[in-house]
Amino acid sequence: MNIQEKFNELKFKEELAFMPYIAAGDPDVETTVEILNTLIENGADIIELGMPFSDPIADGPTIQAASERALKAGMNTDVYFEICKKVNPKIPVIAMTYYNIILQYGLLRFAKKCKDSGIYGIIVPDLPVEESEPLLSACKKYNINLIFLVAQTTTPDRLEKILKHAEGFVYLVSLLGVTGAREEVDKTASELVLRVRKKTELPLCIGFGISNALHVEQLKLNSGVNGVIVGSAIVNIIGENLGDKEKMLFELKNFAGKMKDATKKKIVLKVHE
Repeated sequence: MNIQEKFNELKFKEELAFMPYIAAGDPDVETTVEILNTLIENGADIIELGMPFSDPIADGPTIQAASERALKAGMNTDVYFEICKKVNPKIPVIAMTYYNIILQYGLLRFAKKCKDSGIYGIIVPDLPVEESEPLLSACKKYNINLIFLVAQTTTPDRLEKILKHAEGFVYLVSLLGVTGAREEVDKTASELVLRVRKKTELPLCIGFGISNALHVEQLKLNSGVNGVIVGSAIVNIIGENLGDKEKMLFELKNFAGKMKDATKKKIVLKVHE
């Protein structure tokens, strides 16, 4: 199932896409496959699978640590593709990688390998839209969506360029504020969704700072977003339970279930008489 088909299915169900992120090979290949199966069995709609890199400039300390663990365990590009082949074909896989890895592998070779491995989209955070044409051409040849990032700092001109080339969905980088015990989503998240929604009908997914079901419920109620990408919260669970795989998988199961349930919550409007 490709990305568009998955979003169409979720739109019919009136659900947001729950898109967990993990670093492939963290803490090892066998455990990665078990983690992926656990996430999928408990509600993951799309998987964002990070390709570990020695200099992950766009990642915070939690995901950097995961990449280091994966690289120490022998992770490489070919092993990454083998992991992707083990994912349920009904679940689209999005590869998150850095442009240097793709260049070294070869653009067409990389795109073909993605196609052969069940990958339907690629996120390259260090590739500006202005320099994306060669990779876009390779992706189009193999029907791979190149996913672009839009932040609150993205200028109107740049947003227009991004949306001209965007496919699959638009990845919104939005800071979700956590203040005291209230843990409310920062209002700028909804403002960013609204701003981009005026310019495109593509699905919009928020992917920064989402760490609990309340965030998801608030986004569904207030923003009109189509999906949520959850990374550090999941990678934290992995990192905190490296010595106890059973506990790790149990906690991931519970977390994924709660997050997916939140994407299904119906919006109920209360009428005051």
